[in-house]
Order: sequence, then C-alpha cells, then structure tokens
Amino acid sequence: MQIDLTTETLITLGEACRAVPPTGVSAATMARWIQRGVRGTRLETVLLGGRRLTSREALVRFFNSQNTAESPEPPPISPTQRRKQAETANRLLQEAGA
Repeated sequence: MQIDLTTETLITLGEACRAVPPTGVSAATMARWIQRGVRGTRLETVLLGGRRLTSREALVRFFNSQNTAESPEPPPISPTQRRKQAETANRLLQEAGA
C-alpha cells in the first residue's frame, strides 16, 4: 500500500522514531525499516519538498504486517548469496556421486 497524502497523518522520521512504543527506536533502525524492511515488508515513506516523511498509519500497517499469521515472501537474495548457494549445492551433489 502507499501513503495517502489526503487522509493520513504525515510525520517526520524523527517523530516516527519517538512514536514507536515503549521508548522509541534509533534513526538507524528507522532507516533499516525503510531501506531493507523486516520479513519482506518495508516502512512506507514519501518525499515532500526534499524531506522524507512517513505517516502514523504507515507505522501501524508496518507493525501489523510483522504480527500477522501469514508468511510474507522472503526478501530476494543477493547475487553473491545465490552463487554461494549454487556452489554448496554443486559440492554436495559431487560428494553424493550425482
């Protein structure tokens, strides 16, 4: 989902850090949630006037996604990880005589 600028309450990332119960989170944690996400879900943001903002509703959606029974898609793996997995699989096949 995307942040709806007409209906959602926009907040700065600093405000978002302080809004996370019980004691807030660091700016580095907020950046990770935005850039990499958690369990396949990233925190939604918008860029307005050169400032990155999120919304209280986006925070709720992000936290709800972390607490659902559904299993989200795993994040994509990097080319390096894919190569290492392929090398391990090939080695195991050779050891098994396949």
